[in-house]
Amino acid sequence: MASSFRAFLNSPVGPKTTHFWGPVANWGFVLAGLVDMNKPPEMISGNMTSAMCVYSALFMRFAWMVQPRNYLLLACHASNETVQLYQLSRWARAQGFISIAACHL
Repeated sequence: MASSFRAFLNSPVGPKTTHFWGPVANWGFVLAGLVDMNKPPEMISGNMTSAMCVYSALFMRFAWMVQPRNYLLLACHASNETVQLYQLSRWARAQGFISIAACHL
């Protein structure tokens, strides 16, 4: 057990590297998006939410392409992409870009 923990500590994506702490910090975006689900859709910024969608999509690709692959970063940005796309759909419905009937097809 101690040797596997030591191996994790010293791995290229372990807690001694930015490959670990960057994704950990990015989970804050996911948490903020989850908290924002309780706010009215009129409070959502379409521009900022769109930017967050593009940001997460780009960093999902980066997490997959970087060596060693950073699965923690990939999971973080996939989660954020999901949350932000949901928020963007709430914003679009509130703006009248998407009708409720279209969502039930």
